[in-house]
Amino acid sequence: MPWDPIKLNDGRSIPSIAYGTWKIGNGDQAVSELARRWRMALTTLVQPVAHAYRNQSEVGSALADVALERDSLFITSKARLFFFFVLRALFSNYKIKFSGRDDLSITGSLKQSLELTGLKYLDLYLIHDPELATPDPVGKWKELLELRDAGLTKSAGVSNYQIADLEKLKETKVLPAVNQIMLHPYVWAKQKALVEYCQAHGIVIEAYSALIPITGLPGGPLDKVLETISERTGASWDQILLAWVKAKGAVAVTTSSKKERLLGYLAAGDLLITDVEIADLDAAGIKGSSYRPWWKHVMPAVRTFAAVYLLSRMISRII
Repeated sequence: MPWDPIKLNDGRSIPSIAYGTWKIGNGDQAVSELARRWRMALTTLVQPVAHAYRNQSEVGSALADVALERDSLFITSKARLFFFFVLRALFSNYKIKFSGRDDLSITGSLKQSLELTGLKYLDLYLIHDPELATPDPVGKWKELLELRDAGLTKSAGVSNYQIADLEKLKETKVLPAVNQIMLHPYVWAKQKALVEYCQAHGIVIEAYSALIPITGLPGGPLDKVLETISERTGASWDQILLAWVKAKGAVAVTTSSKKERLLGYLAAGDLLITDVEIADLDAAGIKGSSYRPWWKHVMPAVRTFAAVYLLSRMISRII
């Protein structure tokens, strides 16, 4: 079976495999690299998809350079926490209320996304984390729904929301179209209840970091199972993990600079993994690494930057 579009609870559809841009970086080199990858994607992807929030300006420039038709794209971005707010949250009593990109409100953040990308609308906009909606999660969700109704984004969703966070939104009578979460076999035991809740309530799961078991956590219990499946199917390990995501009914968010890998990722949509093999992957995942929320992956880098920031402040005061 191919990577067929998945129906959203708002009546629209989302491609079931997405191309992430987070690791591309910023600047002219990033624009050139994105344009190169988009041209390459034209020969491989039926409907190019971009998850852009760290390099929205570069994405916009690259899209203009490639001159793709807007209807052929599905563009997602997020309201995100600016680094300065992270520093203040870590090292002071400052209470985060809400911030999008560059300390903006969710409305300002979405409008800035459109300005930076040069687009008239986004296909999907996400609140990056429930902490960004405190202390008024319902109010912030309503604000995003109003932006959707105004046509600035076609669909509205969230990221890293747990069941308790989603339950709070029920009073609006409109649940998110998408919940983007970390999803791979090593976190399946922790995320299973959330995935099942979302499926029961018509919320599509988007899976990021699906390849972490082989790119960031090699040598674990999954390796033997992946090798066994690979021997039977002839598929690569990354294809098997993407097929696992597909079997869970989720959208796979991935990326690559190499055409052969993109082709391999697309071929994973036709990879048939048996129910027994899925169960074996689940079981090996339970034996493997414990659940690590998204912020634990970035926290070491945050602490390093924070230390440099504080040191520079101390030096500036001495001087």
